[in-house]
Amino acid sequence: MMADRTMRRRMCAAWMGAVLMLGTGCQSSRVALDTQPVPAPQPAPAAAEVAAPPDLPPEAYAPPPPPPPAWTNPPPRQMVQERRTRAAEVAARPDGATPSVQSAPLGATGPQLFDNSGVSRVALLLPLTGRHARIGAALRNAAQLALFDWADPSFELMFLDTGGSPGGAREAAVTAISDGAALILGPLLADSTRAVGRVARRSEVPVVSFSNDSTAASDGVYVVGFRPETEVRRVVAHAVTEGARRLAVLAPYDSYGDRVVAEFQATARGLGAEITRVARYPDGGDYDAVIRQLADYDRRRAALQSQMEALEGRSDAASRRALARLETLHTVGNPAFDALLIADGGRRLQEIAALLPYYDIDPKVVRMLGTGQWDVAGIGTEPALIGGWYAAADPSGRAALMQRYTRTFGQTPPRIATLAYDATALAAVLVRGAKGPDYSAPTLTQDTGFMGTDGIFRLRPGGLGERALAVLEVEERGSRVIDPAPERFPEPGF
Repeated sequence: MMADRTMRRRMCAAWMGAVLMLGTGCQSSRVALDTQPVPAPQPAPAAAEVAAPPDLPPEAYAPPPPPPPAWTNPPPRQMVQERRTRAAEVAARPDGATPSVQSAPLGATGPQLFDNSGVSRVALLLPLTGRHARIGAALRNAAQLALFDWADPSFELMFLDTGGSPGGAREAAVTAISDGAALILGPLLADSTRAVGRVARRSEVPVVSFSNDSTAASDGVYVVGFRPETEVRRVVAHAVTEGARRLAVLAPYDSYGDRVVAEFQATARGLGAEITRVARYPDGGDYDAVIRQLADYDRRRAALQSQMEALEGRSDAASRRALARLETLHTVGNPAFDALLIADGGRRLQEIAALLPYYDIDPKVVRMLGTGQWDVAGIGTEPALIGGWYAAADPSGRAALMQRYTRTFGQTPPRIATLAYDATALAAVLVRGAKGPDYSAPTLTQDTGFMGTDGIFRLRPGGLGERALAVLEVEERGSRVIDPAPERFPEPGF
């Protein structure tokens, strides 16, 4: 067993050699775990998908993963009662009071990074119960793979349940801080992130949230989810570079659609492109009517009928040939745009895509553009999307992790499993800096960023996470990268 485990570590090290390239003062070599051999977890039966929360794209959801494997590192039994007592004391304090957590310099200020046993604690806040428990369990599993790859005995990851609510997230944050957490990873959604941020800022404990909502970010509270603004900016810029000049957007009437449309308009105008259509549809609404209007179908249909009527009274060969050709068409002319951004995914995207050619929005004439919600297996099963472009992380970077997750847990992980893996790996490696553990703002927000399974990313002082994305083209049996992601950030604000 130990020999097998050693071999696994060597294989992981070979694959992960470039996964987490940190800035100054941080070691990037993996330290082996001195723990007991790990029994293989048993796969769980498949289950149906669950609906996506407003803060996450539909592809974040997948069948629930099984319970966590046996290599978690829970706190010693003798510490449980002490922690519960401290948590109760902190929870009883008014919002303006500072929890009684031991303090020591972290840069200039910050929590104590090591407890008396020399262990650095980091808390991972996830919805392990409640509506989003399936996603929470998958993120926990991914984090434990990172523990196996990157953690050493000086690093302890505490798993705390938020229950999927802001109140539960706040209680989990209070417990984490009272337990001496020097860094909080998670929670999952924006409202919970805001609740955790209010608690963590008072104790100067940084938070790396998995939310993709920029409004949840603030100083010391970083959001590392896949933000649609970054995806829109990348794919629209690529389309304009490749010759698109008249752009349109089709988006839902929700907060996600609002963010996409706002970024689409700002990017297109900044690049000098013309915005010809902005179409919105309600959740569960009438896509048919919206797409019909977007395509200007009725006017183009009337133009066809007019031309056919003018030719019907003529008997010359040229007129008869022209009439025969028009009889094969539904409309004449093209839509008022040469690129269309469709800000949706899953079943709604399939329903919308099927209507586009019906109303003569021809994929051979109009380039379809998408966000990261297109970054799912089987996207090319809808013919209207083949040849479309979308922005996402290069899938080759995460392929090995996804395969390993599937082998370990017996199920395909949700797309966002990489967030928990990369965040946990980052936290574990920062413990081993040349000057000791360092979760200070200058280290977390270094301009060079970090290399993760989804490519390079970095945290900015205001709390936003930035990612370098590739542009992919949809093919019948998958997608291929047509414009690789940058390998480094050129300057702040990229």
